[in-house]
Amino acid sequence: MIGTGTIINSAAIIAGGAVGHFTGKLFRQEQQDALNKACGVSVLFIAIAGAMQGMLAMAGGAIVSGKSMLVVLCLAIGTVIGELIGIEKGFERFGEWLKRKTGNAGDKQFVNAFVTASLTVCIGAMAIVGAIQDGILGDYSTLAVKAVLDFIIIAVMTSSLGKGCAFSAIPVFAFEGSVTLLARLVSPIMTDLAIAYLSLIGSILIFCVGVNLVWGKMIRVANTLPAVVFAILAAYLPWSF
Repeated sequence: MIGTGTIINSAAIIAGGAVGHFTGKLFRQEQQDALNKACGVSVLFIAIAGAMQGMLAMAGGAIVSGKSMLVVLCLAIGTVIGELIGIEKGFERFGEWLKRKTGNAGDKQFVNAFVTASLTVCIGAMAIVGAIQDGILGDYSTLAVKAVLDFIIIAVMTSSLGKGCAFSAIPVFAFEGSVTLLARLVSPIMTDLAIAYLSLIGSILIFCVGVNLVWGKMIRVANTLPAVVFAILAAYLPWSF
């Protein structure tokens, strides 16, 4: 059934949130803080691996780097647009609304947990590619693999940041579900080069999420999201990066 992958992924996030909520109660505050930083370090290295895969290549028996201009332009232009639109504030307003509607008004970490977790599990090529496969072929295997990864990530995040992480299932369901429904329109756009550029920029944005987890909120990551769109558009320019 088309859409199965989105349902599995969303359910895995909710399950991970439930596991993290109950296990988190077993830790003292300083242990939760340590776990939060450990989660941040893990996110950093996952992001670095993805970014290096996109920027490094073998040439003449040596490792060379590239796509620096792609990274600079996409992040700079995307961030300016994101700041003008105020995407981060939109995420926070939705998080505040969720906090009130779900009876978590007293949870000071709810909005931060929701925004951080949502950005971590929504950004990346697996979400788009998996949703397209599900929509066109009915193949949800990629999203099933992502569901396992998201279950672990959300369980760890919830145990340290709080139950707001579990509600990241909402934007994931909306995003992956929309791509699945529009798969036949999106598929021609997502060439191999577009996916490679998306994966590179997406990994860098996830790195920014890791920075916020380790050192506190230093970067408004949601405001950098338009960079992903420019990464896809860059694949259609007449020159390569």
